[in-house]
Amino acid sequence: MSKIKNYPPLPPKFFQRDTLELVPEILGKVLVRKIRGKMLSGRIVEIEAYIGNDPASHAANGMTERNKVMFEDGGLSYVYFTYGMHFCFNIVTGKKGFPAALLVRALEPLDGIEVMKKFRGTDVITNLTNGPAKLCQAMKIDRKLNGVKLDCKNFFIADDGFVVGKKDIECSTRIGIKVGTDKEWRFFLRGNEFVSKR
Repeated sequence: MSKIKNYPPLPPKFFQRDTLELVPEILGKVLVRKIRGKMLSGRIVEIEAYIGNDPASHAANGMTERNKVMFEDGGLSYVYFTYGMHFCFNIVTGKKGFPAALLVRALEPLDGIEVMKKFRGTDVITNLTNGPAKLCQAMKIDRKLNGVKLDCKNFFIADDGFVVGKKDIECSTRIGIKVGTDKEWRFFLRGNEFVSKR
C-alpha cells in the first residue's frame, strides 16, 4: 500500500519563493512518479541550490534553449542530460525572469522499491537513489519531463507530514563543480543513509 497516496501535490505557489528559504521545506518532501500503473516515490534527502548569476548555474550566461525552463515561475521540472549518458532533475524555484533551481541529489526510497531495483539493475537499496543520475534512472525521469508542472497527476511533490527541523539539516559546498565552489549550497538530512556523499 502506498505511503503517500492520500497526499495531494504541492501547488506551484509553494515553489515561487526565495530558493534558499525553501530549503528546509523541500527537504523531507516526497517526489512521486507514476509510470506503467506503478507508483514510485522517495523522500528528498539531499539538494543543491543554483541561483541567478551563480557561476556554477546553467543560467550564469543568460537564457538558452537548454536552460529556459529555469527562467519560468517556480513549480516546474528542469531535467537536463549530462556527460552524454545521465539525466538530472531540478525543481525550478522563485519568480519568472529570475533563474533559480534546486538540483535533487538524493532520495530515500518509499514506494515501488522493487520496480526501482529493476530500473537500476541493483538489489542494494542504499544504492538506488543516492545520486542525481541514479534517482533519475530509478524513477524513469528523462527529458520528456522537462518543463512539466510539478502538480500533474503522474509527477509531483507531496507533503506527507514528515517534519524537518533546522538541527536535522547539514550543509556543505556543492559536488562536481569547478566554479562557485565557495558557496555552501548543498543541503542534506543529517545521518540519512541515502545521502550521496558525506
